Amino acid sequence: MELDKPQQIKLFTSMLRIRMLEEKVVELYPAQEMKCPVHLCIGQEAIAAGVCAHLNKDDYLTSNHRGHGHYLAKGGDMRALVAEFYGRSTGCSKGKGGSMHIVDTSAGMFGTSAIVGGGIPMGVGAGLSIDLRGEEKISVIFFGDGAFDEGVFYESYNFAALKKLPVIFICENNFYATNSHQSARHAGSRISNMALGFDSVGTSVDGNNVESVYYAAATAVERARSGHGPTLIEAITYRWKGHVGPGTDFEAGCRSEDELKRWMEKCPIKKYRAKLIEANTLDPDLVARITDSITSEVNDAVQFALKSPLPTADDLMTDLYSE
Repeated sequence: MELDKPQQIKLFTSMLRIRMLEEKVVELYPAQEMKCPVHLCIGQEAIAAGVCAHLNKDDYLTSNHRGHGHYLAKGGDMRALVAEFYGRSTGCSKGKGGSMHIVDTSAGMFGTSAIVGGGIPMGVGAGLSIDLRGEEKISVIFFGDGAFDEGVFYESYNFAALKKLPVIFICENNFYATNSHQSARHAGSRISNMALGFDSVGTSVDGNNVESVYYAAATAVERARSGHGPTLIEAITYRWKGHVGPGTDFEAGCRSEDELKRWMEKCPIKKYRAKLIEANTLDPDLVARITDSITSEVNDAVQFALKSPLPTADDLMTDLYSE
């Protein structure tokens, strides 16, 4: 499978759209008008873009507390996402969830959870419903290396492998569970090898190379849609910001500044832009037009959110039960 120029430009645009929105959050968050905590995925954009490029609108996606990029790459509404950050009733969770609890069934976003590993059994349950109904959808689960520590991951993966469910497990391995490095938690370093224990398929890719992610996801999606069961993709990456909030955390001794700088040199967007310019797929004028378009979208989303109403007291008891 070879990516053509429109597909490459779409991948680049998807990554840049995620980056620019989150950079706007970094800019605006100190004003304290966003009352919810924010967990930013700056540095990890290639994974969401590369995986979600293969998903249909009605495919299911579950995510975690660092889920903004997954939602946007899946086709989510930026206006609704930013409104959710501000706790407005026009938000995708009607202002009740905030950054960590994004739900939008119109985009196939079945929810993000602040519970580490909480989205994993939800995603497998969605895969089971697909199987029982004989549908042609798939379910994709994004989680981090910290969730790999949770017993529910193994229980869920075993069930998905046993039933050959159309589920793809995407582990965004950025090496840190809050501030605990993978080397302090895991006896082995290769998360993808775990799949072998369930006679399943696991693969590890450079999560900062969007085309590597794209090709790995293509194979996993084909397996899932063909009834061959789950795949575990470990995407090696790094988050530039701290575990939570718009700042970095090397100042507090959580990691070294040198480590952060080394990974920033591996920026997935910077690397891909250079590759596409060298291949004459992009040129500076096209990059400028894409950037201007995203800037307008981001600014529009912020203004939409700030002008939107807050939930009322009457909204407190709505959306609690399915009718």
